[in-house]
Formats: sequence, structure tokens, C-alpha cells
Amino acid sequence: MSPYRTIWTFTLIVIAIGLVALYSASYENVRVSQKIFYDQLACACMGVIAMYFISRLHHRFFFNLAYPLYGVSVVLLLAVLFAGRSALGATRWFNIGGISFQPSELSKLAVILMLSRYYSARNPRLSFDFRSTFRAFKLDMLYPFLLMLLSFLPIFKQPDLGSALLVFGIFVVMLFMSGVGLKPFLTFLGVCLAAVPVGWHFLKDYQRDRLLVFMNPNADPLGAGYTIIQSRIAVGSGQLAGKGWLAGTQNQLNFLPERHTDFIFSVIGEEWGFLGSFFLVGCYFALIYAGLEIARRTKDRFGHFMVIGIVSILTLEVVINISMTIGLSPVVGITLPLVSWGRTSFMVFMVMMGILLNFGRRKSFGV
Repeated sequence: MSPYRTIWTFTLIVIAIGLVALYSASYENVRVSQKIFYDQLACACMGVIAMYFISRLHHRFFFNLAYPLYGVSVVLLLAVLFAGRSALGATRWFNIGGISFQPSELSKLAVILMLSRYYSARNPRLSFDFRSTFRAFKLDMLYPFLLMLLSFLPIFKQPDLGSALLVFGIFVVMLFMSGVGLKPFLTFLGVCLAAVPVGWHFLKDYQRDRLLVFMNPNADPLGAGYTIIQSRIAVGSGQLAGKGWLAGTQNQLNFLPERHTDFIFSVIGEEWGFLGSFFLVGCYFALIYAGLEIARRTKDRFGHFMVIGIVSILTLEVVINISMTIGLSPVVGITLPLVSWGRTSFMVFMVMMGILLNFGRRKSFGV
């Protein structure tokens, strides 16, 4: 199967799995109604149409859009801090006509496009020896890092640690792919790791609690550790083939909070078991592999960077979400792409899939 058909096929399969799981997650949910299922269904219909039209656009459209979109995303991130809607201790949303919009989700795509255009015009070759110039260091590492911070810091301030880390992760991947050299890249990572203890002091109390209970959720079973304990029970109780659709006890008896968003994978694990979970992971793997194949064949530097960025954010979100659901990583509020409920996140990923289709449909993968 060609990468183009693979993207279409497995995107639709993942969406279908998400709709089935979301119906179950909202079936007897005391916190949200089944309206969210129909909302996601409507988004899926619009998203598929958007995918098709985006796949037919000329590649220069994305190149010309890169900097303006990034500028708009930064303005929206700053504006939401002052005029956004607050919920659960965070200010992340605008209400537009009764519909919530989350600028941090748009910023992920904006950062990918911005860095793709920036690095496509350069050929970094830093070595950190006497022959390296400070000007090259500024252009190849410092300036794009500062541009990334324009998105990272407002997202971190909301606070949204998960999305902030994803934006940083995009920069790390794009920096490595730009060809700056292994030594400068490892030096940069070392400096970032050294700064982690400083960042600890800027976290909110609940964020610190989530990180502290990561290794031992039972240290606070009715507080910060409650959700991860219930999630692990749900996934483990599914065993090989699951309990069946609408038959998950942790889900239907409302033991599992946020099961329609961050912890939707727990519903899949409980109701469809290891086999259903493995099938979903396999679908994501097919999308990632097809994206890497498109990136490998794409001759245009901007398109190559853009596809790599999209594959990276898809991979990061899938790995982090599933890991935190089964207790292998701290809970940082990352949704499962195309499965979790969330209009902005869902539509942004549909746009990203449309971009992959745009480059995947070209026989030569050149532009």
C-alpha cells in the first residue's frame, strides 16, 4: 500500500476506534453528556473534508503560511492569558460562539511550520571548536530556540506542562534533523537537563504532586495518584480480549475521571483488552511509518522538515499518552491523537494528516 493510501486508511480507522471508545466513555458519564460523542462525530466529518482539500493545495501555500501562522499563534497564546476561560486551575481556552478553542494546540503546528521554513533556508554545521563562529551559533541554534520560547513560555504559564514539553520536543527533533552536529546537539541537551531543577520551582503544586506520585501512586491514592491507579486497574482488568463494549466496570461505574480526554486509552484497554490496544498501537505505527517514508522521499527541504515535524508530534503524543495511562510516565495532560475528545486538538491533527497526504500523493515526492 502506498504511503498516501496508508495515511487515508489508518487515519479513518483510528478515528473510528476513537468514536467507539468515546461513545462508551460518555455513555453513563456523570461529568459529561453524550453530546461530546456527536460533537466528535461532526468534527470527524469536517476533518475528513479538510484533509482532502489540504491534500490538494500547492506546497508553497504552507511555506508562505509558516511565519504569519506562527505570529498569530503567539498573539493568541498571549491573549488567552488575559482574556481566556479558566477551568481546573488553568487558563487555556477562548470561548467563541459557545465553542472552546485552545491556542496551544494550534501552536504545535505553527512551531513545526516556522522551524521548517527557518531550517530549510540554512545548512547548519556547528562543531563548537575554534573554527565555529558566534554568528553561526546564533543563526543555527540560538535564534530558533528563542523563537520556540515565544510559544513555550506562554503555554507553560497557562499552565499546560504537557503542551509546553511537546513544543520543546518539536524543537529538539528539528534541531537534530537540521544537521547542527552531534556534539553541539548533545551539549544543548546537557544544558537543558542541568536546568531541570530550576524549572521545578516554577511548577504549580498540583504539577509537582503528579510528578512525585509517578513512582508510587499509592502515596496519595485519593489525591494526585487516584487517576493513575484507576487507569492501571482498568487497563489491567481488560486482560487479553477485554470485557466488551460498554461493559468496562471502571469506565461505566465512573471510577475513572477524564476518561473521555487524557485517559481514553484506559477505556480501550478495559473494553477491548490487549488485542484491541495492540491493534490501535499498530494503526499509529502504520501512520508513523508512512510519514517517515514520505519524509525520506520528499526532495524539498521545507517539505522534508515539515513532514518530520508532524511525524514527531504524532509519535510524541501517542507515546506519552499511552505511557502515562499505564503508569510508565508522569501525568502531564497529553491527549491521544484523533481519539481523545477535544475539538482543537482533533482538527489540528486532521490538518497535519492532510499535509502528509499533500506530500504523499506526489509520485516523485518532489515539489
